[in-house]
Amino acid sequence: MFWLHAAMADHEHAARWAAEAIRRLDAEREHAPPTPLVRFPLPGDWDVTLWFKDESAHPTGNLKHRAARALFRHSVASGRVTEGTSVVEATGGGAALSQAYFARMLGLPYTAVMPGAPDPARAAPVKELGGDCCFVTPPLAVYEEARRLADDTGACYLDQFTWAERTLDWRGDDLAGELFGQLAGPPAWLVVGAGTGATSASLGRHIRSHGLPTRLAVVDPENSAYFPGWVTGAHDYATGMPSRIEGIGRPRMEPGFLPSLVDLMVTVPDAASVAAARAFRAATGCPVGGSTGTNLWGALHLVAAMRERGERGTVVSLVCDAGDRPLRTVHSDGWARDKDLDPAPFAERIDRFLDGGPWE
Repeated sequence: MFWLHAAMADHEHAARWAAEAIRRLDAEREHAPPTPLVRFPLPGDWDVTLWFKDESAHPTGNLKHRAARALFRHSVASGRVTEGTSVVEATGGGAALSQAYFARMLGLPYTAVMPGAPDPARAAPVKELGGDCCFVTPPLAVYEEARRLADDTGACYLDQFTWAERTLDWRGDDLAGELFGQLAGPPAWLVVGAGTGATSASLGRHIRSHGLPTRLAVVDPENSAYFPGWVTGAHDYATGMPSRIEGIGRPRMEPGFLPSLVDLMVTVPDAASVAAARAFRAATGCPVGGSTGTNLWGALHLVAAMRERGERGTVVSLVCDAGDRPLRTVHSDGWARDKDLDPAPFAERIDRFLDGGPWE
């Protein structure tokens, strides 16, 4: 009977650890204030308002914070992650920082498998939170390398591209409910990018389940598989090419992206994302990254369409990545030159539009 008592004691210990881990994750969510709305200034006589919900206000400074918390909660609740479990993820940007934050909160070793050549600057924020990074080329190899590393070491492959869409709440307790609760009424358009696909899926489900008149637009940078996959209906579409806009755009259609929830997709040139990120900073004082710039470009596209049709209303998008890091990337002329990007023509287009000119 000794083995039975020992097994029961181990089970009870594991259950207590899981309960405490979930309590910590839930407390972090419950004690966090709502992320604020930032108004992007448009001419007053347009009768269109443009809001951005600032997800960079989270402790990890990016949109992936909520998804990382939800992933860890689901993984603990389902028994994939237990006390001391090493966690491995395939990720290229903000998700690694957010996941490292929650791994440290739960006392778990964490490794991010990132695409590209070794880059100490990209790895540093993760290492500051106690995580580790390894780099892999070509970009599509990150999935198999993360899975192999997890299998070889007995770790949990968190797999945000499969699980984030299923774990991020859409009924009203997280981003979707918080956002719509801050607005005076449903907006005409909601504009988001697609990384894992979880954000667009949760917002789209919320819109559908509540019968809201809001339409969902997804913006997509160069080299990403989402727009061609959405247009052609090929859910296995792949480009195999990396995105220069950190946080959005994928080399393949990820399983978490739900095309049926998307009303419109807008392709955005990478140089336009850079120009729009700089325009956002000039208008609000907030230095945002390329994914927020992509959102702004798509939002202005929809504002222009509403003006042409004589429509009034609100367009809402997200600040995904504000902080010091974009100052070294999209706000740096040297970085843009190294990436072979010329934002000047797109900056002129934005300025001309906001001065009352046409959106060409």
